[in-house]
Amino acid sequence: MPHTQRRAVLLGLAATAIAPALRAQAWPAKPIKLIVGFPPGGGIDFAARTVQVPLQELLGQQMVVEYKPGAGGLLAATELTRAAPDGYTLLLANTGPFAIAPYLQAKMPYDPLRSFTYVGQISQGSYIAVTRPDHPARDLKEFVAWARANPGQVNFASAGKGSSTHLNGELLNQVTGLDLTHVPYKGSAPAVQDLIGGQTQILIDAGTVLLPQVKGGKLKALAVTGAKRDPQLPDVASVAEQGLAGVQSIGFQGLVGPAGMPREVVDKLAAGLAKVLAMPDVQAKFATAGAEVHYQGPDAFAAFVKADNEKWIKLIRDRKIQLD
Repeated sequence: MPHTQRRAVLLGLAATAIAPALRAQAWPAKPIKLIVGFPPGGGIDFAARTVQVPLQELLGQQMVVEYKPGAGGLLAATELTRAAPDGYTLLLANTGPFAIAPYLQAKMPYDPLRSFTYVGQISQGSYIAVTRPDHPARDLKEFVAWARANPGQVNFASAGKGSSTHLNGELLNQVTGLDLTHVPYKGSAPAVQDLIGGQTQILIDAGTVLLPQVKGGKLKALAVTGAKRDPQLPDVASVAEQGLAGVQSIGFQGLVGPAGMPREVVDKLAAGLAKVLAMPDVQAKFATAGAEVHYQGPDAFAAFVKADNEKWIKLIRDRKIQLD
């Protein structure tokens, strides 16, 4: 092969090798869509809105929040699996559709561990076990004793079948040997209202949902499910402090994209997210809402979700939980 021809071939090969890196460096070159799989006003929307503005300022491109509610977040997650893995379509992930709900389907709509690219964890948060203010139990341990003394008469509310609130109630049943009846609602708001109204006796939901009700005196906190007390509720003991360590659980939120995103894009996005979550005003917003900023990079976040999946899969199988 003549020298000039060989040189042209080598230059062509070099250009081919460099092209993906150049494309990654150019990202983002257009607005980024951030899908939220729940209606506006909830905890997932709060997280999306809190990181949206500072993250788009760092990246230099608009980040557009798009709501795709339905089926407890499954519809949005399923849609994400069909998106191009170019970094321009992301989703605000959370526990239900990424660690629980897919395993309750007769046919899994996607594999939470293989159908996505994990970018970075945003937050972790304890759940809060609550009841009416006039309930005789002062904490969760006393509530369990009261429930044992009233068999067949106690139920727990949830935000819907397959939600983290549903599984939290089932976990309480498993650990304590109780048989509380599950009463599912279409979202946290109606579940809270019926608990306040006395139609149900207990709900274990996120701090972003329950803190305003507890602080407003409409509900009484019995326990927090994290490893330590919630700074927003310093007088409320954790489940472990009450001898119910098996009920311990936390919810998570984070950014994910479709499977196969370029690592260069993932790393740039993760670095931007880390900077945003290190901002004092962002941390303060999450703390006030009852969630804790807990950044983890792509690999650590993926490993965390894998461990969470294993925990909930075991409970689902042990309790033989299925969606009708």
